[in-house]
Amino acid sequence: MGNKQTIFTDEQLDAYQDCTFFTRKEILRLHGRYHELAPNLVPMDYTNDPDVKLPLQLIINMPELKENPFKQRIVEAFSEDGQGNLSFNDFVDMFSVLSEMAPRELKAIYAFKIYDFNTDNFICKSDLEQTLNKLTRDELAAEEVNLVCEKAIEEADLDGDGKLAFTDFENMISRAPDFLSTFHIRI
Repeated sequence: MGNKQTIFTDEQLDAYQDCTFFTRKEILRLHGRYHELAPNLVPMDYTNDPDVKLPLQLIINMPELKENPFKQRIVEAFSEDGQGNLSFNDFVDMFSVLSEMAPRELKAIYAFKIYDFNTDNFICKSDLEQTLNKLTRDELAAEEVNLVCEKAIEEADLDGDGKLAFTDFENMISRAPDFLSTFHIRI
């Protein structure tokens, strides 16, 4: 009876459920995944809110991210410190936003952050070039990349300023039928 291990308090689990798209069981499974990444660093008791952050390198080598060309940008977008170090809260947020249950609007916010390589709150031609090169694993010629990027900006730039604001980006992906099915990972 007395040997049941408590990882989280009921209040903590309730809070995670309220702020994510996960059940208690899924949150505990996520903790297990987080713990597996660094069993020597991640405690089995979170009732006192330990200040633990796992480095980017451990996170990007997870099977769910390992082959993703945007793995570093994904982790950085969810990292509170912006350097890719993830607390358990950051880790849960990442999986929640990338879950199949997250709404398009929330996914769009994070997709924009991921593709905004220079972090200027716009997606400019150089951001698009980096995105396209990552997607094609640098297999397109510079002229092809340039042409695709120019066409994308021409088509999606609603105010004609030569870059995509979030509203331009959101409008563009609203017309992409496969966005929701491709912008997710499973736990």
